[in-house]
Amino acid sequence: MAVSPALLLVDRNLLARKQNARLDRQNDLGWKLFGKVPLRENAQKDSKKIQKEYEDKAGRPSKPPSPKQNVRKNLDFEPLSTTALILEDRPANLPAKPAEEAQKHRQQYEEMVVQAKKRELKEAQRRRRQLEERCRLEESIGNAVLTWNNEVLPNWETMWCSRKVRDLWWQGIPPSVRGKVWSLAIGNELNITHELFDICLARAKERWRSFSTGGSEAENEDAGFSAADREASLELIKLDISRTFPNLCIFQQGGPYHDTLHSILGAYTCYRPDVGYVQGMSFIAAVLILNLDTADAFIAFSNLLNKPCQMAFFRVDHGLMLTYFAAFEVFFEENLPKLFAHFKKNNLTPDIYLIDWIFTLYSKSLPLDLACRIWDVFCRDGEEFLFRTALGILKLFEDILTKMDFIHIAQFLTRLPEDLPAEEVFASIATIQMQSRNKKWAQVLTALQKDSRDVEKGSPSLRH
Repeated sequence: MAVSPALLLVDRNLLARKQNARLDRQNDLGWKLFGKVPLRENAQKDSKKIQKEYEDKAGRPSKPPSPKQNVRKNLDFEPLSTTALILEDRPANLPAKPAEEAQKHRQQYEEMVVQAKKRELKEAQRRRRQLEERCRLEESIGNAVLTWNNEVLPNWETMWCSRKVRDLWWQGIPPSVRGKVWSLAIGNELNITHELFDICLARAKERWRSFSTGGSEAENEDAGFSAADREASLELIKLDISRTFPNLCIFQQGGPYHDTLHSILGAYTCYRPDVGYVQGMSFIAAVLILNLDTADAFIAFSNLLNKPCQMAFFRVDHGLMLTYFAAFEVFFEENLPKLFAHFKKNNLTPDIYLIDWIFTLYSKSLPLDLACRIWDVFCRDGEEFLFRTALGILKLFEDILTKMDFIHIAQFLTRLPEDLPAEEVFASIATIQMQSRNKKWAQVLTALQKDSRDVEKGSPSLRH
């Protein structure tokens, strides 16, 4: 059937109206934070164009931004959005700020900016001081390295006890030469060679294999020590290694120094089966490993433990340990009478806190860098400095300790603060005088040892 041209025209007009109505629905009113905006021509229209059209229809011709609106652009830094609102004009559909309120907000904002700049300046000054201090420290270490390498080490026998070098000991030995200096200071009275270390290590490895394969008890007995004792010693080594400087994660299973530490401790149990392994040895060996090669660390370790004080503690010689504690208390009372009386009142004996410090040479109780500095002077002055350090720590915290009871004192001294500044500790140690009634440490210790022997001879019951 033929369709007239008039009907076709009507259909096309209806179709066009439907399409326009659909577009109108799609372009419905949009919304902004502070009210409606005019109809958008299309969904992709730029927001600036929308704002311009809105201003034109509202009868507000577009004009360049005022200086107030450019404040944020002129600032030295981008302010926080919450503070920047102070400088923004309110939306057009809200009443304008009163002049007084606007001025108040502007002053508040300016004060905030000033305070922020002050904080930034203080932080910059702090960073600059830290950088300058680091540069001075690096320069000082560099000069000290040259002195040790060029003057002291080549002439060790004549230079090590000079006043100049003694000052260098106190300031701390540079890490690059620390191991060499420690080796020379500790010495090698036992005449241990690298070959002897290899022999002891081979014996230790053979013993480990024997235990792992379940060898007979007769094969494992040596010098009167049962296989059960040796197995317990090996198990204790394994347990202690896992607890040695856990924050460093280098001595635990899978760490780069795990096998080295295990080897030195195992070799020592073969070298000194009468001593075996005692808790605390792992920390001493670990510090030496960080500064020396394996064989040299074993030599220093064996000779260090052979010193009278260390041997008394590691062999658990109760009589000699009590003598050391008694000597310590003589100088404790001399230097810190108030704190000494407080400890006596609370029945706090030196063994409660000294044993852990002496067994590990402070390497477990103090930050590692500080402990190494303690070792530096210990290698120079010997066992006396260990007890002088203890008194220095007590003096540093004297005001705190005098307000504590037994439990809190014991807890505090067995777990010292982790952020102890080295300079403060050494300044406190420097005030301690190791002289009592014109007697030095060695003289007091010898006199007490003689008294102890006399008492034992006079009282047979005390011999045990």
